[in-house]
Amino acid sequence: MLSEYKEKKKTGYDWLPEVPVHWEQVPIWTMLSESDERNGERDDLELLSVYREYGVIKKASRSDNHNVASQDLSNYKYVGDGYLVMNKMKMWQGSLGVSKYEGIVSPAYIVCRMTTSANKEYLHNLLRSVKFKTFYNRISYGIRVGQWDMRYGDFKKLYLYLPSIDEQNKIVTFLRWKTSEMVKFVHEKKKEISLLNELKHSIIVKAVTRGLNANTSMMTSGISFVKKIPAYWDELMLFQVASEQKISNKTVHHQNLLSLSYGKIKRKDINTKGGLLPASFDTYQIVNDGNVILRLTDLQNDHKSLRVGLATETGIITSAYTCLKPRDNILPEYLYLMLHAYDVSKVFYGMGGGVRQSIGYSDIRRMTIPLPPLDEQQAIVDYCYSEQKKIEKLIDSLNDEIAYIQELRVRTISDVVTGTVDVRNVEIPEYETETSDINDDVSEDEDLDEVETVDEEVDE
Repeated sequence: MLSEYKEKKKTGYDWLPEVPVHWEQVPIWTMLSESDERNGERDDLELLSVYREYGVIKKASRSDNHNVASQDLSNYKYVGDGYLVMNKMKMWQGSLGVSKYEGIVSPAYIVCRMTTSANKEYLHNLLRSVKFKTFYNRISYGIRVGQWDMRYGDFKKLYLYLPSIDEQNKIVTFLRWKTSEMVKFVHEKKKEISLLNELKHSIIVKAVTRGLNANTSMMTSGISFVKKIPAYWDELMLFQVASEQKISNKTVHHQNLLSLSYGKIKRKDINTKGGLLPASFDTYQIVNDGNVILRLTDLQNDHKSLRVGLATETGIITSAYTCLKPRDNILPEYLYLMLHAYDVSKVFYGMGGGVRQSIGYSDIRRMTIPLPPLDEQQAIVDYCYSEQKKIEKLIDSLNDEIAYIQELRVRTISDVVTGTVDVRNVEIPEYETETSDINDDVSEDEDLDEVETVDEEVDE
């Protein structure tokens, strides 16, 4: 158990009411100076971005960053190692950090040189702590929450309360140890989730290619990833069991926005400012309950995402996706499971062309689909859904454990860097450093939304 500091003093901030008595009050304006140095004609600097989960990272290190940088990077701001970078529109969410890298960032960011001998990692954790987000919230203004803008002049009025450099160094060492242990725990749980997802996928693949009767006679299959199928099943082409559906939203103006995420079709707030959304949804397509949706874009770069989902309601989704309408000889749920089997067996990869390796209905319409009778389709669907439910219950439990540790990490960092608990006398054992982050996702289930229009970088 960590102990509290015995002697405290008042700060005058209600969001940080007291700190250890020996910590020094320091105006933040004395520790930094705003930098407006631009990239100019340089082409050797890497593009950086700010995430509220990580701080400043290399933009190329994340596959989920949909923000599109300008073709002309000359006006982008220079960032050096140890510079403070802030996304003023997302400060209220904690979108800032002290950079470990040299590079360039969007002109929309605030960039500051840190003119202090304080431990940069300590300042990074301090300025990103939960309590400080309350302050950033109060100095951010706007009509809508998603468009709040922090005033840098108000930020400079902030006073920090800092321990000695030796105590800062001890705090940093302690947090490296504790967070490393937490990251290790989370990654182990995520590996368990990955294995459970693999089990879930294998159950589906086996059921839709071999059926549920292990003793049935088999015949050679014409499917690339399946050697044999039940001898009495039909082998049809995709166009014989499903047609492509294209219903434009241009005249209907449907407002129920849908998204393909984690292999499921989910509702998405049409008014959200989180993520990229087009100015108009007229180019989107209408999908109905029972449609099977395929995301067959970016096949070259993204080999992890689940690309098939089943719509369970009417709504709109990007026309970049392929929408299938099942015919009378196949159940929508069975078509979804069959194409999911193709997906997890990586059949779609290598089929596309162009820069982003994209394909459409015309490229897959002649794929072979093994087709049992309708009553057996229903039995397979019931079995797969039942097994999925059991596995997803286990996954939910593991995700709850992960969420708890992630919350504990945030709380621990905040408590230590703001002087709530004292770690000066904590003995830190030898430990294996974990270089990845607790928020890194190793799950194969993550899917990325596709939008038809992309704005200039808005920042995370």
